[in-house]
Amino acid sequence: MTADPSRAPLGPHAIVDHAITSRRSIRAFLPTPVPRALLEEILVVASRAPSGTNTQPWQVHVLTGAARARLAAAIVAAYDDPEQARSHSEEYAYYPREWVEPYLGRRRKVGWDLYGLLGIGKADKTRMHAQHRRNYQFFDAPVGLIFTIDRVMEQGSWLDYGMFLQNVMVAARARGLDTCPQAAFTQFHRIIGRELQLDDAQMVVCGMSLGYADMSRIENTLVTDRAPVAGFARFVDD
Repeated sequence: MTADPSRAPLGPHAIVDHAITSRRSIRAFLPTPVPRALLEEILVVASRAPSGTNTQPWQVHVLTGAARARLAAAIVAAYDDPEQARSHSEEYAYYPREWVEPYLGRRRKVGWDLYGLLGIGKADKTRMHAQHRRNYQFFDAPVGLIFTIDRVMEQGSWLDYGMFLQNVMVAARARGLDTCPQAAFTQFHRIIGRELQLDDAQMVVCGMSLGYADMSRIENTLVTDRAPVAGFARFVDD
């Protein structure tokens, strides 16, 4: 009998590749709870991220249940009040102060691709506001993560942090979970600090939604483009 290659077990590299390439930002989640033991397992795996001189600069605040709901409600209340919202700003520049190509074009495309799927027109400010608000509700995910770093740490530690965040997302994906990393939370760092009773030495890096994707929602069909290798890599042979 001839073996069916499609049913052959995946090799180690294929499993890792699948977890990486199937990861995407999910913007609608099922209410299905995620067991604490599974969350701890993901964080144990993620903690193997490299860091300069093993400093391990990441600090993670895992919010579920009432704690997640309280933080979401506090931020949404500020976001929906224009005067309050204007009083909140990011502590660090996640995005460039001045957009140039090709980054501007990529940013615009993903925004309009998402709004196009949702049927939100360019002039529909009310629905745009409502969709952005969903960031602060963790897109209804049962788990909200807030990542912080000690202010004493410098740029190299932020690079290390990025590798840790990627590990969290890939480890979650390997276990059938999905995520959405969210810089949107940085605007409301003061509210986050108050609600989580953060020490003044801690700085908010970003948030993340984590749970099981609701694949009945059209926004979760969005797959973003990636530049070809020739567009970002230079091979130097001599």
